[in-house]
Amino acid sequence: MRRRVWLVSALLVLGALRGEAKKNPPLPGFDQAGSDPQAIALADQVMERLGGRHHWDQTHYLTWRFFGKRLHVWDKWTGNIRFEEDGLVVLMNINSGQGRAWQEGQEVAEPDTLKARLKHAYEAWINDSYWLVMPYKLKDSGVTLKYKEESQTQEGKAAQVLVLTFKNVGVTPQNKYEVWVDQQDQLVTQWAFYADAADAEPKFTGPWANWQPYGHIWLADDHGRAKHTEIAVFDQLPAAVFSDPGPVDLMALKK
Repeated sequence: MRRRVWLVSALLVLGALRGEAKKNPPLPGFDQAGSDPQAIALADQVMERLGGRHHWDQTHYLTWRFFGKRLHVWDKWTGNIRFEEDGLVVLMNINSGQGRAWQEGQEVAEPDTLKARLKHAYEAWINDSYWLVMPYKLKDSGVTLKYKEESQTQEGKAAQVLVLTFKNVGVTPQNKYEVWVDQQDQLVTQWAFYADAADAEPKFTGPWANWQPYGHIWLADDHGRAKHTEIAVFDQLPAAVFSDPGPVDLMALKK
């Protein structure tokens, strides 16, 4: 009788995990075979806590100022971005790599200079968006996800630790991250960055704090040493945001 009860319980747990996986399918190229089932299940719990995969996929526009400096506006559905930094405005598509750039209001026409400006904007977007939406990307293309251990954050809070490594993706596939998921609320509360997966010690360990709802999803702005500003989620934005380098007041559009 006990064996039958145990078997039924195990089947119910397995069914629940499969149900969560269906809610949060991996992106093409995710290393399913090389990843731990326990780590995958925890990633699915994180996605659900953040609003669920459906709401993440339905989020159309995201904007933020990385550590209060570089401005990004991202159309998640098309890959169009607007990037602003120190008099530079770049309007491009991160999927095609095509776009235009303006420096101090003057369009960049010289091909090599334009190529460099587009490359700079793209690589800034790769880095800066990870500091905003990494918890949504635990089952991304090229990711291998492992479960490490139960541990505590630097603040002494109980957490489960995931390890992310990468294969043939991004501009720095040799990186590794350790990610602390809070035991109670399933939010990411800390991470550690390794420049090379073989490194014994991380380059830094820092918090993910001040989680707040934006639209139907949750985002954190506080990384301890610095904070994102001007975070917003939009269902609609004027087309000119991605076609006209002229000034745009996104916070006014938010209202």
